[in-house]
Amino acid sequence: MTNADAEPVAVNRISSWRLLAGNPVTLLSALLLTALVAVALTATWVAPFGVNDIDVPNALQPPSGAHWFGTDELGRDVLSRVLVAIQASLRVAVVSVAFAAAVGVTVGLLAGYRGGWLDTVLMRMVDVLFAFPVLLLALAIVAILGPGVTTTMLAIGIVFTPIFARVARASTLSVRVEPYVQVSHTMGTGHGYILRRHILPNIAGPLIVQTSLSLAFAILAEAALSFLGLGIQPPQPSLGRMIFDSQGFVTLAWWMAVFPGAAIVVTVLSCNLLGDGLRDVLDPKQRSMIEAQRQHRRAR
Repeated sequence: MTNADAEPVAVNRISSWRLLAGNPVTLLSALLLTALVAVALTATWVAPFGVNDIDVPNALQPPSGAHWFGTDELGRDVLSRVLVAIQASLRVAVVSVAFAAAVGVTVGLLAGYRGGWLDTVLMRMVDVLFAFPVLLLALAIVAILGPGVTTTMLAIGIVFTPIFARVARASTLSVRVEPYVQVSHTMGTGHGYILRRHILPNIAGPLIVQTSLSLAFAILAEAALSFLGLGIQPPQPSLGRMIFDSQGFVTLAWWMAVFPGAAIVVTVLSCNLLGDGLRDVLDPKQRSMIEAQRQHRRAR
């Protein structure tokens, strides 16, 4: 590759970072998500109290200097439990989405690249999974396999696999007809090399956006399953279970529901806003519109 060929790539990368940094909402969401990941990685050490330390005489204490988020009905520190629950939610979301992406992208790549009967068979299987509502399918899987962290990860991963498969297939169908792919076929290049070198890098943009959005929905799905008693099991804290436990104390201890709920809202909103920002940068149409708007404002 010559310097002339490499220069446009560098320019595109710089402009992409500038577009991301120039969007205050995207930048704020990225910072919030980074902070949440840092909390998840250090929750066990930074939590001021043990998550299962019971102190009945101090039960249902409001937020104070001793307990910033108050205490629950057993006197457990809500802040400590929220921190560790964020760690559990993010771990479930990351593992389940990684599973869904690995399986779904593989299926979508094969279906879109090979076409024919393989495309028909694989996509009909995907359509079968799509026929069920996401939460209902997750509930069915957990009900069959039993509640728990591993089952929750597997259930959420399965329900998100069809989404990645469709995104990967649609993107592959548009990339495989590009001239550089056709030239590679003519030269006798192996299919595996073409998929790794030409197809996958050029469909990474939509997949990255879908990953960020799927993380948000995975966190909601985990919270919903835990709220119903089918997700993360006590005594390990989870945001959904904490909200469930707070139902009988809403008028007495509002903080038991507000702080876990706020953690879910902030985490999901950060993932969604980051996904929107990435879409604006990675989608050529959205990116062209943003650049045209900026040039128009500069020309005024």
